[in-house]
Amino acid sequence: MSAEQRILVVEDERAIADAVALNLREEGFTVDTASRGDDGLRLATAEPYDLIVLDLMLPGVDGREICRAVRKRSQTPILMLTARAREVDKVLGLELGADDYLTKPFGMLELIARVKALLRRSGVQKSAPDPDADEEYAGSGVRVNVSRRRVEADGKVVELRPKEFELLRVLISNRGRVMMRDRLLELVWGEDEFLDRGTLDVHIRWLRQKLERDPSRPQRILTIRGVGYKYSDEESPEA
Repeated sequence: MSAEQRILVVEDERAIADAVALNLREEGFTVDTASRGDDGLRLATAEPYDLIVLDLMLPGVDGREICRAVRKRSQTPILMLTARAREVDKVLGLELGADDYLTKPFGMLELIARVKALLRRSGVQKSAPDPDADEEYAGSGVRVNVSRRRVEADGKVVELRPKEFELLRVLISNRGRVMMRDRLLELVWGEDEFLDRGTLDVHIRWLRQKLERDPSRPQRILTIRGVGYKYSDEESPEA
């Protein structure tokens, strides 16, 4: 791990912010902190960070707004902190663009493990594609060119986030084959014991919103209940 990796911690509870910053610095990271949302927003959008630890509830500007603002500019990994444990709040964080979340109270060892896992995943997605590769897949009106990172649906270019692209690539390259949930998580996100399986469902929903003609009646990315998902060449209703 490089000491040059920079992390921004935006947390209004001073005891938590100090503890998180101290533990991350002991791991060799360079850490900046902000106790107000407006200060955090200014830093997050002006400085190059490798990861942001972001509290959901903040004075000035809340974590939701900061998350939205960061996602408009970059794919910097965001670990969201929340005092709420309800599933709807966790999904909301992912919908806003957070990559992972921790519910308070949390242990520092778990936070450090999640930070390192996010940085590993971010490092993989930042790697450049092989310029000599001409990997391309097509099915059911969708075309994916891996070397160009280009996706077309019904002849129109579709913009996908890095993990959305990787998930689609895995599904369409195995079209017609049922992919188990755990296998999809392994292929797209790697071996991350802290990854919530609900992350997969959120990304599947995002893909359907962008690729399906009618996301409420998907014909391309199909659910195989109790098992996983598959990409179908046939214009058939969801299984």
